[in-house]
Amino acid sequence: MTEKKGSHVGRKKGGFITMPFIFANEACEKLAVVGFGVNMLSYLTGELHMPLTTAANTLTNFSGTSSLTPLLGAFISDAYAGRFWTITVASIIYQIGMTSLTISAVLPSLRPPQCKPDHQVCQQANSGQLAILYISLLLAALGAGGIRPCVVAFGADQFDETDPEQKTKTWNYFNWYYFCMGASILVAVTVVVYIQDNIGWGWGLGIPTIAMFLSIVAFVMGYTLYRNLDPAGSPFTRLVQVSVAAFKKRNLRMVSDPKLLYENEEMDASFSMAGKLLHTKHMKFLDKAAIVTEGDDPKSPNLWRLNTIHRIEELKSVIRMGPIWAAGIILITAYAQQNTFSLQQAKTMDRHLTRSFQIPAGSMSVFTMTSMLTTIALYDRIFIPIARKFTGLDRGISFLHRMGIGFVISILASLVAGFIEVKRKHVASAHGLIDMPHTTIPISVFWLVPQYSLHGIAEAFMSIGHLEFFYDQAPESMKSSAMALFWTSISVGNYVSTLLVTLIHKFSAGPGGSNWLPDDGLNKGRLEYFYWLITLLQIVNLVYYLFCAKLYTFKPIEIHSKADGKPTGDGVELGGHV
Repeated sequence: MTEKKGSHVGRKKGGFITMPFIFANEACEKLAVVGFGVNMLSYLTGELHMPLTTAANTLTNFSGTSSLTPLLGAFISDAYAGRFWTITVASIIYQIGMTSLTISAVLPSLRPPQCKPDHQVCQQANSGQLAILYISLLLAALGAGGIRPCVVAFGADQFDETDPEQKTKTWNYFNWYYFCMGASILVAVTVVVYIQDNIGWGWGLGIPTIAMFLSIVAFVMGYTLYRNLDPAGSPFTRLVQVSVAAFKKRNLRMVSDPKLLYENEEMDASFSMAGKLLHTKHMKFLDKAAIVTEGDDPKSPNLWRLNTIHRIEELKSVIRMGPIWAAGIILITAYAQQNTFSLQQAKTMDRHLTRSFQIPAGSMSVFTMTSMLTTIALYDRIFIPIARKFTGLDRGISFLHRMGIGFVISILASLVAGFIEVKRKHVASAHGLIDMPHTTIPISVFWLVPQYSLHGIAEAFMSIGHLEFFYDQAPESMKSSAMALFWTSISVGNYVSTLLVTLIHKFSAGPGGSNWLPDDGLNKGRLEYFYWLITLLQIVNLVYYLFCAKLYTFKPIEIHSKADGKPTGDGVELGGHV
């Protein structure tokens, strides 16, 4: 049953009873996605014989595209299909992409031949084999575009924002959503990566493919219990209409009293069920879209000339989120190195736990996940109750403060990574292994634990805070689009990583093949300089973020009462302060 916005029929649907289905979907989906991607650098270099920088850029480009397509998925969800069907169809597309990649890993004809011991240069994948890889990755990226912006918002939809008792559970949901996701990733970076490295890529990709199928089944099984909200039309169209109307009326003088600006609650009812956005004094040039002129018909307005205050404030909300959105980009650039150069570091180090067992390089992410999960649990159970006593906020601290803490910890993680790389190369030099990139350096891989763990702690603060920020501050009708903004910051962060790696590889090249990021192993490179460059960029980014957070204005919304859907008498709530 679909719950229409503007009505209160079917309120018994949703709530915590739906969480097992949504979390089961998320757990299986993340097991699939991470099992598919976390060790992909090893697949590209070891099975397809790509050069290191090409493989690293392929991986970050895939991650970037997978985080850019959510804009398309969010548009389809918010405007036409709704979140349930968008998630379902996108999951099937992802399933097809994973299946084709698994088949290519099983059939020898779809991969280049194995390297021969007496040949230093291995045969790289041909154009046909690369085409299968890129088509598979494209299908996976398109599938991710429908899943990522909708799953988080769909879970939050199960809690009625007009019910004060349920609204306070939403921020708690974000913590446990991320915890569930992290636990699944933990399995992926241990069990699945071990299978990929020690049993084979057929099983190593086949298990995530099966997990993806199970995620679809688990999600569809809960259909009759879900609280499904009808799409309220394209929010992007409304944003464009406001922009066009404001431009057409740019030469008009502003009205003396904001109460004279156009409002039409009946026309906005389908996408303002949780409350009406109130007029703010910022960006007054957009307010001109709500000035009624002689050529306007208030009863049946031409929305390309006349818009309501609520619609104008939707656009203002999106614009205000922009600077905070941009602040997350460099953090993702730093985080992306775990699946590229940090993984490559691990492959050169002693990974033995016993004489017969060694940790797969891709499994080093277990320390990121463990620290992230531990931080989330301690944050939710210990930090929030203590902080609540001092701040009076139900969530302990605002999501802006939470994000700021994450930025600081991420800076420390990149700084530490640089010093650990210096230590790794010092040991390689002491044992005469600088010119032997494929020989294991006698230094424990556990030296990398601090940088992995610090990144996990940073993500527990920054990424969840970012999610909360977008969901809380986005207009009601743009929740999927808000989640897409979260993923697009990840997308741009990965593309920035690709750009940085490409530029540094090009401009740091010197005589004799010297390079900060060489293709033939890290021992002769200057990876520590790369980490410290990222550290410097993050320090500049932190200053920028603090400035933006200081100036940020929370959206003011007049909350509708649970009983009759009309505005409450006690007025205005500032989003993010609850």
